[in-house]
Amino acid sequence: MVKIDQFRHGFQEEAREIVVDLEAALLELNENRGDLDLVGRVFRALHTIKGSGSMFGFDKLAAFTHNLENAFDEVRNGRIQIDSELIDLTLSALDQIRTMIEEGGGAPDADQEICEAILQRVRKITGAPEGHASIVKQIVNPSDESALKATGNGKLNEWLIRFTPGPEMMRNGANPLLLIRELRQLGGLSVKASRAALPPLNELEPERCYLGWEMVLTTEANQDAIRDVFIFVEDLCELYIGPAAKPAEEKGNDSDLIARALQEKRGASGGRRPYDKAEAVSSLRVPAAKLDQFVDLVGELVTVQARLSEIAARHDDPEVSSVAEEIERLTSSLRENSMNIRMMPIRGTFEKFRRLVHDLARDLGKDVELTIDGADTELDKTVIDQLSDPLMHLIRNSMDHGIEQPDVRIARGKRSTATIHLSARHSGASVLIGVSDDGGGINTEAVRNRAIEKGMIAPDAHLTEAQTFDLIFQPGFSTAKSVTDVSGRGVGMDVVRQSVESLRGSIEVASKSGQGSTVTLRLPLTLAIIDGLLVNVGEAYFVLPLANTLECIELSEEDIQRANGKHMANVRGEIVPYIRLRQYFNIQSERPAIEQIMIVETEEGRFGLVVDKVLGNCQTVIKNLGRFYRHVQIVSGATILGNGMVALILDPYRLVQEALRSATETLSSPGVLARPRASAGRHKSLQGAAAIQSG
Repeated sequence: MVKIDQFRHGFQEEAREIVVDLEAALLELNENRGDLDLVGRVFRALHTIKGSGSMFGFDKLAAFTHNLENAFDEVRNGRIQIDSELIDLTLSALDQIRTMIEEGGGAPDADQEICEAILQRVRKITGAPEGHASIVKQIVNPSDESALKATGNGKLNEWLIRFTPGPEMMRNGANPLLLIRELRQLGGLSVKASRAALPPLNELEPERCYLGWEMVLTTEANQDAIRDVFIFVEDLCELYIGPAAKPAEEKGNDSDLIARALQEKRGASGGRRPYDKAEAVSSLRVPAAKLDQFVDLVGELVTVQARLSEIAARHDDPEVSSVAEEIERLTSSLRENSMNIRMMPIRGTFEKFRRLVHDLARDLGKDVELTIDGADTELDKTVIDQLSDPLMHLIRNSMDHGIEQPDVRIARGKRSTATIHLSARHSGASVLIGVSDDGGGINTEAVRNRAIEKGMIAPDAHLTEAQTFDLIFQPGFSTAKSVTDVSGRGVGMDVVRQSVESLRGSIEVASKSGQGSTVTLRLPLTLAIIDGLLVNVGEAYFVLPLANTLECIELSEEDIQRANGKHMANVRGEIVPYIRLRQYFNIQSERPAIEQIMIVETEEGRFGLVVDKVLGNCQTVIKNLGRFYRHVQIVSGATILGNGMVALILDPYRLVQEALRSATETLSSPGVLARPRASAGRHKSLQGAAAIQSG
């Protein structure tokens, strides 16, 4: 029973992926309705879900999907045309298919009334007769005359299929007879069974199939469509699919050929060898919980390795040092590989929002297309899993508040079709996720008036543009005049901020009136282990992400005097402002004669962080500081060093941003911000240099 459940779970996982691909194909087909390749892609996905669902006991799923499959078979044969009704109907059916896939194990059942309403509309489109029982009967035991064709090109081909179940196939819940019945749906099928592999009665295992089959299938289907029937068991059987015409060396009795192939699987002494596949499995599914546990153990190993290196450094023993170095090398390689396993492209997360944009555009009466850039950008799976909700709220907000109605857009000289653009790119140790639209932009005056109305700010308050944009992320804030199914309750953008901050990320908003808005989420690449630089200030230890750190330079007393006491350093002709971590964290210790400036790259430009000493590289296991410190944004977490001390992991970007914001709020004279002319790339850095001065 356990193995059967595991195999059913395997079907469910595969089916979920097929549904995602099916949904993407439908939305693409909606834009390219004459693309027969897309029609075939949709048909094959429905066919696979139906056939495999029937094989693993999902009879209701198979029967329901069969109706949709028939509809797209009619499309392929040119008898009906793709239109908005069929696309929307199939998308609605996909929602029910998703529910049917999850049925059992406490999951709710699909709504039968909704399913029946969908089936009635499908039958109306295809002209199929009413009735559910006949459909189930056709799936279980179809006739050759009413067999389903898989391509509809009018050309019949004969395919030779040799199918021999492996020893584990039936133990995992698969039924070979259902596969043969599924083949019958593709056309005329002749079947010959071989009993050559049957053992003596006292050696027979009741949970194993010893039969083999050689079949000839006459069908319009191509080889891929036939192979799809075996998609969930191909790793558990021997399978050959080829043209029915036999090469000269294979002529002879068909049963003898099967028997000969099976005999080759046996040992010379007559004992049976373990089943092996001709091709090695190229991928392996691993539950996410097991992967997380593996990464946690690697993290603990990194901590122990750091402790060993610390001990080796204190004891002048070449043998211990050699072992410590070797373990450090192996641990580093293991850490890198474990992190790579967790990295996934963000494409799947982006693509699933095509359905959201399609449905919202229909409900709001707007014409909107979704464009995607950087879909292959990789991110930690844990981060990706938590991105769906904030991205969904941002898209809904853009669709409802940002994008105008088509007639308004035309009156403003825009295309009637608006654009939502999702983008992703790496930036040091972070990933930048952007959600942009070409709508009307954020009405800062409306935001301000609404904030005054709700008592969030005083009527005479002077807010910068950034501070005004920050209001839309406050709990309960909304500029909508009425509550709708899409927005108006003031919870969406608040959820975005909470979700992003829980991932140790940050949010930036940019908007131009009449041109659109962009919300950028800055997220860490990983939440587990990073490469860092260990530094200290007095007795305190800090870790700087290595990906953000560019170089290290010395800061002497003479350098400070040449800058007239201002917190700026000349780095090969470039003026770089810096922050003294001793002052910023109020660390009471004596300053050394020569300090170190760690130059870091941020979105604000290059900045320096002044420390006492750079202790070297370190593999850093990120530990959460807990809910009590969840609002301390400049610290990403903490790590345990080899000597048992705790080091804070700093976020250079937020540290610089916080310093600039604090200085902007305290500076009263605009003349203080005056700076020499600089290149555009360094303007922000020089403008904010006053934020990090001592007087």
